[in-house]
Amino acid sequence: MIKAILFDLDGTLLPMDQDKFANTYFSGLAKKALPYGYESDKLIKTIWEGTYAMVKNNSENSNETVFWNLFADKYGVNALKDKVIFDEFYENEFKSVKRVCGYNEKAKECVDTAKKSGFRVVLATNPIFPETATEERISWTGLNSCDFELYTTYENSCRCKPNPEYYKEILDKINLQASECLMVGNDVDEDMIAETLGIKVFLLTDCLINKHNKDISVYDNGNFDDLIKFISELNK
Repeated sequence: MIKAILFDLDGTLLPMDQDKFANTYFSGLAKKALPYGYESDKLIKTIWEGTYAMVKNNSENSNETVFWNLFADKYGVNALKDKVIFDEFYENEFKSVKRVCGYNEKAKECVDTAKKSGFRVVLATNPIFPETATEERISWTGLNSCDFELYTTYENSCRCKPNPEYYKEILDKINLQASECLMVGNDVDEDMIAETLGIKVFLLTDCLINKHNKDISVYDNGNFDDLIKFISELNK
């Protein structure tokens, strides 16, 4: 019996080209930080290294702590005072990144269908962004953070996709067994890995990411119309 549905965000509820999103996001952040003495190439390289450190996080520290520890290693402890600059970026300039993302009204319809069907709803987005940026990206889908019982951010998570422990963290927080959950995502490696824990999965193919050309026929898959039908028929 499925009780909760976990939705990925980027490329799932929020259609996007990952490369275009990353390039626009990083160029905006670099522009914001440049007047404060942060050379663009080094800053972007550091952010990528910080992201990689979060993805590899196996400590009891939050992803936020892991990221800023690496940042301090690269720029010195005094640079931590500049965190406010990054916070300001996510609260303001980050909004402009919406222009390179898509929109599909069926994303909201899908989440609404899940809630009306009595399912608990979680946003299982890779927690490499702060809460402010996550809430902003949620709004680009036509939804808001209140639509989700839980949404993962770098503040509240200690693991990242594709580590199965990321999904275990969610299960612990919502107090459900793997067999009681469905994970919906567009990335074969990052989202379908949930199946290894016993979580049921659905691969959304609209913005499919399949870096290793795996056979996707082994997963329930399809577009938003297929997904809405799939959710409507769960537990029947």
